[in-house]
This record gives sequence, C-alpha cells and structure tokens, in this order.
Amino acid sequence: MSRPLIVIVGAGFAGYQVARTLSRLARGAADIMLINPNDYFLYLPLLPQVATGVLEPRRVSISLRGTLPRVRLVLGEVDRIDLNGRRVSFTDPEGSRCETGYDRLVLAVGSVNKLLPIPGVAEHAHGFRGMPKALYLRDHIARQIELASTSHDAHTRTARLTFVVVGAGYTGTEVAAHGQLFTDALARSHDRQADGERPRWLLIDLAPRILHELDRRLSDTARQVLERRGVDIRTQTSVKEATGDGVLLSDGEFVPTRSLIWCVGVRPDPLVEAVDLPTEKGRVVVDEYLTIRGHPEFFACGDAAAVPDLTRPGELTPMTAQHAWRQGKVVAHNIAASYGHGECRPYKHHDLGFAVDLGGIQGAANPLHLPLSGPLANAVTRGYHLAAMPGNRIRVAADWLLDFVLPRQAVQLGLVRSWAVPLDTASPEAPWARGHSGDT
Repeated sequence: MSRPLIVIVGAGFAGYQVARTLSRLARGAADIMLINPNDYFLYLPLLPQVATGVLEPRRVSISLRGTLPRVRLVLGEVDRIDLNGRRVSFTDPEGSRCETGYDRLVLAVGSVNKLLPIPGVAEHAHGFRGMPKALYLRDHIARQIELASTSHDAHTRTARLTFVVVGAGYTGTEVAAHGQLFTDALARSHDRQADGERPRWLLIDLAPRILHELDRRLSDTARQVLERRGVDIRTQTSVKEATGDGVLLSDGEFVPTRSLIWCVGVRPDPLVEAVDLPTEKGRVVVDEYLTIRGHPEFFACGDAAAVPDLTRPGELTPMTAQHAWRQGKVVAHNIAASYGHGECRPYKHHDLGFAVDLGGIQGAANPLHLPLSGPLANAVTRGYHLAAMPGNRIRVAADWLLDFVLPRQAVQLGLVRSWAVPLDTASPEAPWARGHSGDT
C-alpha cells in the first residue's frame, strides 16, 4: 500500500511544529510535504534585532532541510484549495503552476500586516513581517543617518533623523527600544553628527499605555526604560494621514519624517478568505481538536485558525507564537491518531507569560506570571528565545556577545528596495508570489 500524503501549507511556528512532530511520530510511514515560499523557518520574535543590527539575518532563518530531514520541502505559494477533490494548487518561485493531492491537509499560513484605512499609510509606511522588510528597514535606517549627516537643510535633516513607530505592542516596543540604541550608535560614528542633533524615535499607540497586554508594572517599567533613552511615547494617539514628508497625528501635530514603521498588528493570510469555509474574525473556524467541521481530513492551526480557548470559554486563542507552536504539536498528534496511532487530544493551554527584550541589558518579562524587569528580565527573555529556537542557538548567542563588546556594523547591503516590501502584501515572505519585484 502507498504511504498516505500529508500536506502542510506554511512553515511558520505552527506549520514548522506540525512537520517536526509529525516526522518524529510517523517514522517514515507517511509522506510529509511542506509547502512554503522559502527554505527556512523565520524566528519572528528576533526580527527587530535583525532590523537594528544586533543579529545577522541568517541567525533567525532556520534551515527547513537541515532541521526537518524526513520532510519533503516544496517551494511555493498556495493560492487554491479544492476541498472536494482534495487538491492544493500553488505557484513556484519561477511562476510555474503546480498541483498536488493530499490525504491530510494542514493550513498553517500564518498572518500578514494589518492595513488600516488611513490615507497614505499603504504608500509611505513600512511593515514588519518577514525578512525582506527587516533587511530593508536596516538599510533604510542607516541610510537616513548617513544622509542626515551630510545635509545642509535643517528641516530635511530633522525629518531624516525622526523615526515614527506605530503600534506599541511587543514588536513596536522592541523596534523603538533597539532602534534608539542603533541610531545613537550610528550618529556617534559620524564625524559630523548632524550638527549635534540626536536621532528621535516616536512610539505611537491608541491604547492608554504601551505593552497593554502586560501587567501594568511591566508596562510602566518598559516606558521608563524607553523614556530614559529619549524615545517619545504618545499613547491614545494615532496617525491621521501619512505623506512623503511626514505623518499627521490625531492630535493635529505634523511630524516631519522619512520613516514610518507600521507595527499595528496582523490579520490572517489572504489564502484563508479564498478557502470556502466558515470564518470568525477572518480565521478558519475549527473545533477544539483543530479540525474543520465536515472535513475531518482538514486541520488548521496558528494565526489562520479560530481556535476555541478552553481556558476562557467563549473566546478564541490569541494570535501569538506561543499558541501557534503548541497548536502545531497537537495537530501532529491528532493526525497520527486519525491513522490509529494514539488518541485525539483537545488543544488547551494556559499562557506562560510574555517577555520583551528592550535592548542593552534591559527587559520586561512575566514568566509564569512572575513580574521581572531590568537585567534579570533581559536574561530570562534571551534564555527563552535560545530555548525556543529549533536551531542556530550558538550563533545567536555569539552575536549577542559580540554586540555587547564590539560596535555594531551598519554597512548598507542594498539588496532590498522599497517597492519590493509593500505594507499590504499577500505573504510576508514571498514578494514574487504576487508579482512584486525584489529579492529576499
């Protein structure tokens, strides 16, 4: 008898964990196919450190072939799923159309930038999902400091030295925290430090406080760290309009800037809308076993799935890596159970807390809901990341050590241009899949 074909769409936190766990459980008894735009798993929580020169890009890019030896990797962007015919259609990196059948299917495509209907944002803001955007932002920041140091126009110099981050959640707060340290170091490295003008970072959010998901004490701690560094925090504030010259805030102030960094939030990948299935808040509706009603062969997990939160009846699990990682493991076990190996298990997970790396030796964390701040929180945060990463741990730790003892390298690579990293994209990792030019 031929081996069953299990197709996994997406290699984010959920998809990667499905593939890794299932390959261990199957032990060669099934053909596991992983369809993903790239040949790496991107460890998204450390992307802000790539954008600000702390980590090199390959440190957070975990090789799929190197860490999933019993999984068949297929490069492609899925755009159609035929539920009745059990077929998946996708486009490979060179534009060729491909198709495959399946016995079991896992939808784990993750999420993309959330675009709000604010004039000018789509044209002038830069998102923060995927390696191309992080690499572009790293070059862009270094370029603005360089251009400011040689500019003779005070207004232009101020705009180039001003960086506006919208969204004070985990990503936005870390980008602003690391970004202020990065630009300060870049400015000091120039003979002409823009006539002594210091780079300015603004962190904007509609919420009454930054990191509103955390305990208020940790939120206050993070705010104090950022304000000591000079970050201008504007809560209960939003962007009213964005232009090529700056942003108009909801309080009426116009901030001249060439750098609008969009970290507002995420939404499920557009592929979810293309699948003819019930959705809730844009996510595919699944039961507590992560299967889709009427299609027991179809599983969904991670940001693409509306998973009932058994610890909070009536609510859905948040779109976080912590849940996606664990949901992937449950899906793998339930697929094995569907073939008679083990029993199906419902997904139930209590949050273990969160951690934020504020750069330098500062951090804020609440592991097991124990509030920590300062160097201890930073050590816990980085220790957690090293434990969670499925590879490259020694390289990441080495980069952290080198960043502590050596000045950062800020050479512009020039590999990614602005038109290759649009804010509202169909996939955070595959600009080629929707006709965009550029190279990752």
